[in-house]
Amino acid sequence: MVARYVVSPHGGRRAHPDITSALRAAAARGRAALIEIAPGTYEESLVVRGEVRLVAIDGPGSVVVSLLRGTVLETSGSVQVDGLVLTGRDTEADTVTCLAGTLTLDRAEVRTPGGVGTHARPNTHVTLRDSVLLHGRTLFTASAGLIERCRFTDAADNAIAVIEGARVAVRGSRIEGSRIHGVRVCDARAEVTGCELTGTGNAALTADTRAELTVADCAITAVHAEGIMFVEQSRGSVDRTRVTDARHGIAAASGANPVVRGCTLADCHDSGINVQTSARGTFEGCHIVRAGNVAVFSANGGTPEVRDCHISGGNVGIAVTEGGRGRFTGIRVEDLPNSALRVWNGSGGVFTDVRVDRCTLGLDTKGDGGTTADLTDTVFRDIETAVTALGQSRVTLRKTVAERGAVGFAAADEAQLLLYDCDVRAVSVGGAVVFGKAKLLARNLTVTGSEGTGLTGSESGYLDVTASEFTDCASAGAAFADRSAGRLVDCAVNGTEGPAVMHNGRVELVGLRTSLPVVRGTIRTEEQTPAVVNNHGPVITGPVINSQFAWSNDNVTQNQTPEDGPTP
Repeated sequence: MVARYVVSPHGGRRAHPDITSALRAAAARGRAALIEIAPGTYEESLVVRGEVRLVAIDGPGSVVVSLLRGTVLETSGSVQVDGLVLTGRDTEADTVTCLAGTLTLDRAEVRTPGGVGTHARPNTHVTLRDSVLLHGRTLFTASAGLIERCRFTDAADNAIAVIEGARVAVRGSRIEGSRIHGVRVCDARAEVTGCELTGTGNAALTADTRAELTVADCAITAVHAEGIMFVEQSRGSVDRTRVTDARHGIAAASGANPVVRGCTLADCHDSGINVQTSARGTFEGCHIVRAGNVAVFSANGGTPEVRDCHISGGNVGIAVTEGGRGRFTGIRVEDLPNSALRVWNGSGGVFTDVRVDRCTLGLDTKGDGGTTADLTDTVFRDIETAVTALGQSRVTLRKTVAERGAVGFAAADEAQLLLYDCDVRAVSVGGAVVFGKAKLLARNLTVTGSEGTGLTGSESGYLDVTASEFTDCASAGAAFADRSAGRLVDCAVNGTEGPAVMHNGRVELVGLRTSLPVVRGTIRTEEQTPAVVNNHGPVITGPVINSQFAWSNDNVTQNQTPEDGPTP
């Protein structure tokens, strides 16, 4: 049997003048109590023990409990609060604290100038439902919690902190204007579902110190750092979530390993997916739209697995640099003014079943001999240069197609380019081009409909081409200039115009099949065409013989937002 108590500051039959006197009466009887509170402002510190329900008679907002110093509400037992406004003014004290048992705040409002607004102490369970929490931090320490349909506004640091083994579910809530994080999970577990987060100073959602964070069906907007951040060996999953107007969409660092599925990362100022410092991560079925710098970025030991993702608009599609690694399968990239795929500076990328359309460059590599890119079943369409290998990088292409553009495959400096069962169609300059001291090895290469050459070597490039075919190449099937050298073995040149081979005397022709002439003599690359320099890679203008190649040394720089210290 529940005992009923009435509180009214104006008095009345059997009414208590304040809440504290009603609580004392209830404690004296030792029974479950219902305390109904009339509208008004009560300057009290409430200490609630046992099974007690506090209710605002006239509904949410009609009862204000306020205190200048100390804690406004302290509970132990099984306590429910319905419709009260709890206002604390002491930045050194919790406004609401649950010391033991369970606490439920329904349709309540907790106002705190800073510090902790609501605190679930170790081994307690706190439920917040349909409530508003202003300015303060909601803290779960080694406790459990449920937050449903709440609004957190302008927290002075983190809106919600889940620490020291706590377990909390946040559902259908809105978090706005937090100075640090919306939700921070540290050595704890949290589930965030169907929430809106906006305007946070750092990552909207962050997991650190081996935390586990599960996110689903959320919308994150206007964040000054990451939309979602996993660090320090944290793990978890993100499903069907949209991040818009963040610096980085979803990031992982320092050994973290999240699983991300079916997310949209739009208009991120720097990167959509960012994996660094030995972090891993699996990203499936995501759409990255208009990333300001790089859609997918891996660096400094990052090793993401990216599958069935779509990249459109922005600047660079996928960039693997500074010792990063990555595997990319089923990727679609379109409409970029820069490179679709980039592997630089001692990094490695493995790409399978990739489609690239309407980008300036398809793949560009640059770096030392540890810089590698492997492509299988890849198609480049309407690309200025489909593949460019620079420095000492090594690129291997299997069953790769380049269709429509200036050049299919190009290598310069001391790079190595290996082609197996590849196809180039309808290019304006050349199918495969080698210059500097680069090396090309091709097996079963087909070039069809080049307005320039099918195959070109210049400067000191070396080409080893076997079982390949060049058809309807307007300038020549193959052309070798300067000190370039190599061999053509069991190759065919078909068509009705131009020579089969423009031969500088340094090339071995074995089993060449053609009805077109082989032109022998000294051929030099004339530098009559002005150099063109851009921010992407080599630009090739005019026929390859009679052309100049130029590229710049720009770098992609990624900025990772540091964590803001130990504030929970």
